[in-house]
Amino acid sequence: MNAKTHVFELSLEGRQIEEAVAGLFHTLLFHRTMGKFNYKQEGSYSIGTVGVVDVDCDFIDCTYVRAASDSLDRSLKQEIIGFRDVLRSSESGGSGQISLEFYQKKKGRWLFSPESILWEIWTIKVDVIQLANEHERQICRDKVGEVLGDKILEIAEIMNRNDQYLPKMPNQSELELVFDTSIPDVQPYLYKISYQTTGPSSSSVGTTMKKFIKDTLAFS
Repeated sequence: MNAKTHVFELSLEGRQIEEAVAGLFHTLLFHRTMGKFNYKQEGSYSIGTVGVVDVDCDFIDCTYVRAASDSLDRSLKQEIIGFRDVLRSSESGGSGQISLEFYQKKKGRWLFSPESILWEIWTIKVDVIQLANEHERQICRDKVGEVLGDKILEIAEIMNRNDQYLPKMPNQSELELVFDTSIPDVQPYLYKISYQTTGPSSSSVGTTMKKFIKDTLAFS
């Protein structure tokens, strides 16, 4: 199976990394999460509801929604903070990427572990920019808010397409091959997060953001 791959590029201030990545990953997981399955008997089940929480960003002019699960939020935040800290360190070069990868497990033969098969990959490439003063930070706050809002809408449009692959609904004995059942209040599709730094950036996105800020200052 060839996993569908989507890539977003963002140019951010260091303090915006956590919120920007969380906004996109929470949006993705909201679309890829179900309520807990309650099996009455094999092949007969009901699915619980997923609550919604509005999240207002502190450093970006943006509000997004996430599943109302503190456990899912903590798990996601731990990975994102790790990426943020590495990216903001002097060794990173100010550029990196983080991926949210959805997968399913295929039972292996006797004595062999299940095989993990990726079916969807979402990657965010981040270029960290340095700003000189609070005026520039306010311009960046507004601009990143616009970009993030556009990306969230784009995710929703992609999720609503008819060509989206989703694993077949499993029976009770195979539930853990498709869903993460470790979270007490919701049940996302199995996923993992990976990240890396990519060294000094020559990203056109970062150059465009800096030019936008410079041009805005010129007319203000």
